Amino acid sequence: MSILDHFKPVPTMTAGQVRAFLESHEPGEYNLVDVRQPGEYQEEHIPGTRLIPLGELEDRLDELDRGKPTVAY
Repeated sequence: MSILDHFKPVPTMTAGQVRAFLESHEPGEYNLVDVRQPGEYQEEHIPGTRLIPLGELEDRLDELDRGKPTVAY
């Protein structure tokens, strides 16, 4: 099983589309994941974001609710 087996293919969203999605949903209705490095996350991140660096994502997928949409940046 590869990491891609855990995600449904979706079109890429623009920053404006992501903003609209976040504004139209309650925080508990989706997974918001920052896949950058800890230093980048510390400098600035979207409130409520879970930090899972890209290199750790495959090993930490169990931390995400698979029943909810996931937005990763």
